[in-house]
Amino acid sequence: MRKLLFIVNPRAGKTKSSVPLFDACVHFSNAGYLLRIRLTEGTGDATRIAAEEGGDYDLVVCAGGDGTFNETVSGLMQLEERPPIGYLPNGSTNDFAASLHLPLSPAFGARKMMEEGKCRPLDLGTHNGRYFAYVASFGAFTRSSYSAPQAAKNMLGHLAYILEGVKDLDSLRPYRCRVEADGEEFSGEFIFGAVCNSTSLGGLVKLDPNLVQMDDGRFELLLLRMPKTPGDLQNLLLALTRMQYDSPSVIFRHVSEVTLTTTENIPWSLDGEFAPSAPRVEIRNLPGALQMLM
Repeated sequence: MRKLLFIVNPRAGKTKSSVPLFDACVHFSNAGYLLRIRLTEGTGDATRIAAEEGGDYDLVVCAGGDGTFNETVSGLMQLEERPPIGYLPNGSTNDFAASLHLPLSPAFGARKMMEEGKCRPLDLGTHNGRYFAYVASFGAFTRSSYSAPQAAKNMLGHLAYILEGVKDLDSLRPYRCRVEADGEEFSGEFIFGAVCNSTSLGGLVKLDPNLVQMDDGRFELLLLRMPKTPGDLQNLLLALTRMQYDSPSVIFRHVSEVTLTTTENIPWSLDGEFAPSAPRVEIRNLPGALQMLM
């Protein structure tokens, strides 16, 4: 009998009801899997469980937010033989799940996964050796992804991120750095930067889905230059809304390697989780690092 490891973050999402997750387990069992359920209790648990136990299973599925998915991926990457991973989004914003068009109902997602699921390669990234699944970002709106209180996220869902993002509008500041990406160099003051494999960033910034491929060995690099006037800021926001990447204030590229150097304090967010500043950040794409059951 095939074996499935089900890693569940019980604190994720707007509801504490376990019924959808129970229904998901029924679908896994009906598909012929011998199921083991592991509940996380704190930060890092999903990584530890996936690393210690994932190699003994034919499939690992996690239920939670994008942070839970990041932890599970990070654990599986420690294995020599990696089983496929499945994701049942049950968080507040689920940026990566939205990019993959995954159902937001765990029960429905589990059923579709078992009945119609196919494995496909998934690119991952490293940020100074730390794994991320869909985005490494800094600057405006980045803080909202990891600073929104869990209680607020459970109560307000995506609105909690928007409220945190609005706070950042009052403290827009330039981040001076140099960015090298696949032979090109960009220097100056930026209010936002992202190296991503997703169409939604922090629930606030959207990318054209026609320009994002999850398994092409490349990330999308987005840099926003610091506006000099309120009019510049308005034009920048308009360009982002219309997904016009030829704006003078917008740098958009498809890249496989990025190196950022700075003398300033630039905190990062990796899949919505905090990462400290570093004078030199090296980001690399890992093509087809995992197989994902979609």
